[in-house]
Amino acid sequence: MERADLLAIRKTLDRAYREFSRNYGEALEVFFDPLLSFLIWFERLLLNTPWWIMIIMLSAISYLVSRSWKLAGSVIFVFSVIGYFGMWEDTMRTMSIILVCTMVAIGLGIPLGIAMARSNRVQSTIIPLLDIMQTMPAFVYLIPIVMLLGIGKIPGVIAVVTYAIPPVIRLTNLGIRLVNKEVLEAATAYGASSSQRLFSVQLPLAMPTIMAGINQTIMMALAMVVIASMIGVKGLGQPVLKSITNQYFTLGLINGLAIVALAIIFDRVSQSYAKRTQQHLSGGRYE
Repeated sequence: MERADLLAIRKTLDRAYREFSRNYGEALEVFFDPLLSFLIWFERLLLNTPWWIMIIMLSAISYLVSRSWKLAGSVIFVFSVIGYFGMWEDTMRTMSIILVCTMVAIGLGIPLGIAMARSNRVQSTIIPLLDIMQTMPAFVYLIPIVMLLGIGKIPGVIAVVTYAIPPVIRLTNLGIRLVNKEVLEAATAYGASSSQRLFSVQLPLAMPTIMAGINQTIMMALAMVVIASMIGVKGLGQPVLKSITNQYFTLGLINGLAIVALAIIFDRVSQSYAKRTQQHLSGGRYE
């Protein structure tokens, strides 16, 4: 193909996308308004809750999920240090968008994973899309989203979810497909319907694998924090971006360490829950 032909194709595609943006951009913004309202409410909830109540709640949740006093103590220590260094508000903003993005990814990813597990045709269609999503450079996600919706929270959510959703889809599909066929045959023999087999047998047995997918989704969402800050998402990513552009080494290091601390906390909590789930299913006891 000649260079002139390639240039003509690029111009045609660019023109078509600009027309699509002009015609449907406002409609898409209206469509995402409920999600934006929920995100703003959740962020204000985290910001307006007194810091000591937040720390108690987070440590209590960590203990209930993991049954580990060490992890609960680590949560108290980490968030106390974050508050001491003046990063509390940015951390709460980052937590709000990460938790909302994770909920959206779970809400979309688990049904897609179930559909893939129940149909080889659906699986063969979705897997190439997941491959593209996981190999595409993160900055590329921002181009069409910003052109369509501008900058702000919703474009950030879409970019983070698009980048982070593949693991939960893949591992939901894998977990359901790995369920023992004999167990399914036994459930069928007892008269279980297709939906009963799914919700009472397959999903509970696949839960440790699904939790591993959720864990990876959270980690990938946190990895997008700095990149999402480029399109107006407030949080720990913006000071890091500022430190890069202005060569503020200490600012970038401290906020970067806060992101790492959040990632470790989320990772340990989700892994602990997955281990407890697996121990429960195998009839063992998790210490």
